Amino acid sequence: MREAHVRLFQDDDEAGVVALWSSVFPDDPPWNDPRAVLTRLRRVPSAVVVVAATDERIVGTVIAGWDGHRGWIYHLAVAPELRRRGLGRQLMDEAEDRLRALGCPKINLQVRAENVAAVTFYERLGYAVEARVSLGKRLG
Repeated sequence: MREAHVRLFQDDDEAGVVALWSSVFPDDPPWNDPRAVLTRLRRVPSAVVVVAATDERIVGTVIAGWDGHRGWIYHLAVAPELRRRGLGRQLMDEAEDRLRALGCPKINLQVRAENVAAVTFYERLGYAVEARVSLGKRLG
């Protein structure tokens, strides 16, 4: 497989992103349907979807968004066979650079509590576990 390069999502990347997310996030709830997520993201001006692509396929993604107060990171995904090669870090660097360029002062992200490997990864990138309670409410 050729080396992946990091770039902004393009419409013709959708099938590859859907395939990657379906593989990496098999337990995602129905409201995280990949096609629906991508459709919504296209309508949000401050949303950024970054992909890592080879000539053959999409092998990584990250979503970055900014609401004017805080930045958020979602759906960092790297194909399992390409992990631990720096691709996740490259995706995060690009997402952080894009949020910084928008004027974003701080980034938040959420990780499932049992995903210790993800917490460790983000801590290596300078993120810290903060004493917060995550609340949510489904709107439909």
